[in-house]
Amino acid sequence: MIATSRQGALATGALAVVVSLAGVLVRTAPSVPVQRASTDVVRVGILKPGGGYAVVSLPLELYVARVVAGEGAQGSQPAALEALAITVRTYALANLGRHRADGFDLCDQTHCQVMRQATAATERAAAATAGRALLRDRFVPASIYYTASCGGRTEIPSDVWPGAEDPPFLPSRKDEACGGTPAWSDVLSTTDLLRALHAAGFRGDRLSLRIVSRNASGRVSRLRLDGLKPDEISGQDFRVALGRTLGWQHVKSTAFDLARVDQSYRFAGHGSGHGVGLCVIGSARLADGGLGAAEILRRYFPGLEIGSPGASLTAAVPPTVTPHEASSPTVPQGVILSLPDEDEGERSRITMLIASARDELAHELSVPAPGRVMVRVHPTAGSYERATGRAWFTSGAVVNGDVHMLPLVALRDRGVLERTIRHELVHLMIDAELGRRPLWVREGAAIYFAGERPIPGVHEARATTLPPRAACPDAQELEQPVSIGALSNAYARARACFSRQIAQGRSWREVK
Repeated sequence: MIATSRQGALATGALAVVVSLAGVLVRTAPSVPVQRASTDVVRVGILKPGGGYAVVSLPLELYVARVVAGEGAQGSQPAALEALAITVRTYALANLGRHRADGFDLCDQTHCQVMRQATAATERAAAATAGRALLRDRFVPASIYYTASCGGRTEIPSDVWPGAEDPPFLPSRKDEACGGTPAWSDVLSTTDLLRALHAAGFRGDRLSLRIVSRNASGRVSRLRLDGLKPDEISGQDFRVALGRTLGWQHVKSTAFDLARVDQSYRFAGHGSGHGVGLCVIGSARLADGGLGAAEILRRYFPGLEIGSPGASLTAAVPPTVTPHEASSPTVPQGVILSLPDEDEGERSRITMLIASARDELAHELSVPAPGRVMVRVHPTAGSYERATGRAWFTSGAVVNGDVHMLPLVALRDRGVLERTIRHELVHLMIDAELGRRPLWVREGAAIYFAGERPIPGVHEARATTLPPRAACPDAQELEQPVSIGALSNAYARARACFSRQIAQGRSWREVK
């Protein structure tokens, strides 16, 4: 049993009670009233066969038992199940409200945590660790991850999700317990690879694929996509692009070798998943070797404590703010971000990009910052097109007050992620005021304030290479472009028309 004694957990006094279990500090709650984790409820979205979610409310500990059943390795020892139960609970507490835009906390898919029917063993693991989580900053559930198999070495977050923080409790370390299992191989045709990459937003009719670089752990860092635009992709983005369209069983991790076979490619690798945090296979083998749950957690999450989260995480939290956000002053409020499953490691960075752009633009435009910004990043270009009615090359769109964007892989590899965010935020802030103006005014403003504008006095002609008095585009050219070239031309003319009036001393409110 991992938890401290009930007397210790409920101790009173000015200071928290701390005991040591196998070298891992286990901290109980301080004297402030604490809402016990066993009484918490998690709203879970159950994916329905025809699409959409059915929402059920589960006591936290039942939820933990069901997730351990869904994510654990079969035949695991109690210590491995208890270590996973603490990890699962920590993940849930740190990510409550991830799906608040959809009306629930967490889904039952790999995007959050997979649930299955609880077993007697998983129920015992949840009960034995009830209320315990991996903590940072005294009483805050840490933002941690776990993976099916690290392939013999755990990974740092930034080598999976560009720009992610690399806290000391998520290191890249050799994992002899995992030992590189499972080994796998698969052959995919060039046709299937093109189909998956097209869905992710890449364009081109031929493909020559090769590995360009690997990271320090030996995983594929970059691949060259000769014949496509963009012509490079990160290893993780490549795996995600294939997984979303072809299924996750083909390229199970980025620890692979690549060989051309006629009109196909053979992938041979090891491990399964992103490799960050606790390795489920490795932890099961450590438990087989006699290690306890606390020792297992110490190996995968060095420096974190095991204890009861503080009361502020579960009580008096506004409905638009997750407990994790409420506990961290660095996480901006008012930004609601919906991400596909394998992009979740970038949540903090993308949220900060949106918040920073929102505040900068509000100051530049002299308008109040929106109190709520809902951004939906789509898993495929097709999903984006269906939701917005816009072509893939538009990158982003505002529909019913929500910002929709292409997959991060497409925006990032084209180098337009931040620009797309700014462009759509400008629309959120000014379209209502400029609603009666021609569409080119609103698009011109969005392009201008997104950073695609000339440098005054230096590159005024950079507004466009078109003639100085090129005709401003009409609504059909902007709303229903026949190609990316036609849209680029219409955008250039909208920018030129808008910039011309700004250069004459008008404010954006006076452009018409």
